[in-house]
This record gives sequence, structure tokens and C-alpha cells, in this order.
Amino acid sequence: MTQYKNLFASLFSVFVLLGMVIYGLIVRPFLLEQTALPLEVVFLLSSIIVVTQALYLGFTWNEIITTVVERISKALPIVMLLFAIGILIGTWVLSGTIPYLVYLSLELVSPEHIYLIAFIASAAFSLCCGSSWGTIATIGLVFITTGKILNVDLGILTGAIVGGAYFGDKLSPLSDTTNVAAISVNVDVQAHIKAMLITTLPAAIVSCILFFILGYLYPADMGVSNLYALDELKEILPNIFSFNYLLFLPPLIILVGSIKKKEPLPTLIVSSLLASLLAIFYQNSSFDDVVNTIHRGFSIDMLAAPPTTQQVFLGNLLNRGGIYSLIEPIVIILIVFIYVGTISKLNAIPTLINKIIPKIKNPSKLVSITLISSGLTNALTSSQYANSFIVGEAFSRKYDELNIPRTVLSRSLEDTGTMIESLIPWSTTSVFIFTSLGVGVLEYWNWQFLSIINIFLAFTFAYLGIGYAKSRSDLEIDNE
Repeated sequence: MTQYKNLFASLFSVFVLLGMVIYGLIVRPFLLEQTALPLEVVFLLSSIIVVTQALYLGFTWNEIITTVVERISKALPIVMLLFAIGILIGTWVLSGTIPYLVYLSLELVSPEHIYLIAFIASAAFSLCCGSSWGTIATIGLVFITTGKILNVDLGILTGAIVGGAYFGDKLSPLSDTTNVAAISVNVDVQAHIKAMLITTLPAAIVSCILFFILGYLYPADMGVSNLYALDELKEILPNIFSFNYLLFLPPLIILVGSIKKKEPLPTLIVSSLLASLLAIFYQNSSFDDVVNTIHRGFSIDMLAAPPTTQQVFLGNLLNRGGIYSLIEPIVIILIVFIYVGTISKLNAIPTLINKIIPKIKNPSKLVSITLISSGLTNALTSSQYANSFIVGEAFSRKYDELNIPRTVLSRSLEDTGTMIESLIPWSTTSVFIFTSLGVGVLEYWNWQFLSIINIFLAFTFAYLGIGYAKSRSDLEIDNE
């Protein structure tokens, strides 16, 4: 009887969030034609309900709040990283780094190839630095700014940026999520990356082809007035910013720090400090300008006034960054982890997974259930870390029992877990993308080909048995 009671409690806590999401984000805007509920409210209401459930089941308030605080403490590095990224964006603009990269992209990137180039460049940068978020907030911002100037479809462009960022992040040995997925099931990280190539590389190749085609199907809408504005902008940017090859140093710091496996937070801070110094010595910015940029973000008013006709346009392009610029995803992360901490106290997700596992006897079904479990766990916890350890630990022995290499398990954790993040409206990743680039998930999800194709291939290969090794011995770390 207790077993069924635990199962019901677990189902209830999970379906509370699903119900709130369906009502607040789907039913209200699309069926009732009402305003969608803010994500903060969705998770806050869900948290209140599951906390009440936990109290009803006999957990004390101190037990619940202790678990919630433990979960939030694990989220603090992410929060600090978001503060640092906000500062980085502002100082990179003030120093002239982002304007210089935008200027070069306007000179070098042809409008019909911007989607493809954005995908490839984001993939290359992410592969080097091992961070999808860092790529989106820097290189992604450059391409979005360029895309606004060229008047291209920002939904397609964002799909290309995010897809490229996730390709590089997924296959980079420097990526935290890649290493966590490998560690969680006790496999070598290089073997894990090799296994992921089976689904991710074909998805990337198809994505490149599609973005190449889309460049001609959805070209830049450049009328005569747009061409005139573009030419004028190319003249204005070098006049209000002093362009110099030294402006490449802040991004170079990020790349070198990642390659040398330095901690991301100090690396971002060093890059921001260097950008601040460049702003003072090469852009003639004052110390107060640097302080204001760190605090509230860059403002075009800090520079010698550009022509009046371009002030508003330049402001829309460049006014961004600062400590408070990413406050929305930070608030959502904290509220999300209240819910996550409570359902972890209820042991909800492991209970549901462990209820399913003993009944699986077929390898293809096991991989398919892993993919579903990984996607749902990431969607509910908004954390690939939690997903990797919860699902990885629960399924590892079953993979051994059916003689399936654990690299298939580690690959599956990312094929849906990592790849679904940018497609879930309430995930911290989607909120981060919107806050950084100004494009919402409903505008870009159908153009995020990498994730969609990767997830499709993962289920297809699971059904066909593609990518299974006959022996586990070559790919796994000895468990003894």
C-alpha cells in the first residue's frame, strides 16, 4: 500500500507542474486568448502546491526548506555566471569589441549566407570554449546585432546561433554538461563524445544544408533605404569607436581560459576587466562610464553623440549588459529550484523511473525510455546536472544487464536532455536566450534544426539499434 501511495505522490507532484504549464503557457494564450502566465508565476504556484503536499505527507517545514536551500546553493554558481555575463556584454560594447565584430561581420558576411555562417561560427566558438551560454551571449549577440542591421529573419538566425552553440558545447571536452554526462555513468569523456557523434554530426550536416537553403528562401529584406542606412552605419561605427586589433583580446581571453580549463567565472571577470581597460585607453571612456556600464549596462549616451538620425537605432543595437540585464533568468532559476528542491525531497522522479525500469527487457525500448526520461527530467528540473545523475544512476545497471554499452546511456542523456533545453519555454536556457538575444522560443524553436533533428535521430536509432556496440569493454571505464 505504501508503494502505491509513494507512486501517487510522485505522479501528483510531477503533474502539478505539467498542468500549470499546459494551462498557463498553452491553454490561456492559444485557446482562451488570454495573456500567458509568467514563468515565475507558473513555478511559484507549482512550488506552493508541492510544498503543501510535502507538509501533508508528514515532512516538516525545516526539512523542506533545508532541501530547497541545498538545491539553491547548487544553483548559485549559475547565478554568479549570469551576473558575470551581464557585465561582460556591457564592457565588450563599451570597449568597442562587439561593435568591431559587428562592423567586420557587415563587411565580410554576405546576407544570403548569414544563417549558415552564424551556425558554423557559433559551433566553432562553442567547441573551443565549451559553453553554449557564453557563445550565445557573445558571438550570438554579434550576429543578432548584424541580423537586425541587415533586416534578416531573427527567428531563423537565432535557431542557427543556438544550434551551433549547442553543437560545439555537446562535443567539447571542455563542456561541463558533457563531462557530467560521462561521469554520471562512469565512462570516459572521449568515448562519450565519440558516441554522441553518431546522432549529433548528421544533425549538424543536415542543419548546415537547411541554413544554406534558407539564406535564399528568406533573404535579407534590404530596400534602398536599408542599403543607405547600412552604408551610413559602416561609416558611423568607426567614427564613434576606435577600432584596433587589440579589441580581439577580450574574446581571446575566453578562448584561452576555456582551452586551459580555467574556471569560467574568473575567466569572464578577467575578460571584462581587460575590456574595461580598453574602453578607458582606446575609447576615451571615463571611469564613471565603466562603473555605470557594469551597474546598468552600456548606453550610447556615454559616447560622443552620433548623428541624431542614428541615435535611436544605435541605442536599440548596442544599449545592453550590466549586472541587472539577466535578472529575469536569475529570478526564474531561484523559483525553479524551490520546486526542484521540494520534489527531490519527495523523491518523485527516481520513484517514477525505478517503477518503470524493472519491466523493460528489450534494448531498443530501454534506450527509448531513457530518452523520454532524460527529456522529461530536464524539463522538470531545468538542470542537465540533475538529469544526468538521476537518470544515469537509475538506468546504469539495466544497461549492464542487457549488455548495452554505457556510452549509449551517456549519449542518450544528452540527445534529449541537453538538446531539449532550448525548446522548452520555461527552461532557464530559453529564458537566457530571450534575455540575451531578444528572441523568444516561439519565434526560433522550429528553426533550431540541430536539436529537432538530433532528437528525431536518437529515437530512430534507438528503434533500429544503430550505434550499439557488441561489447562494452572498449568504451567504459573499469567499474572495479
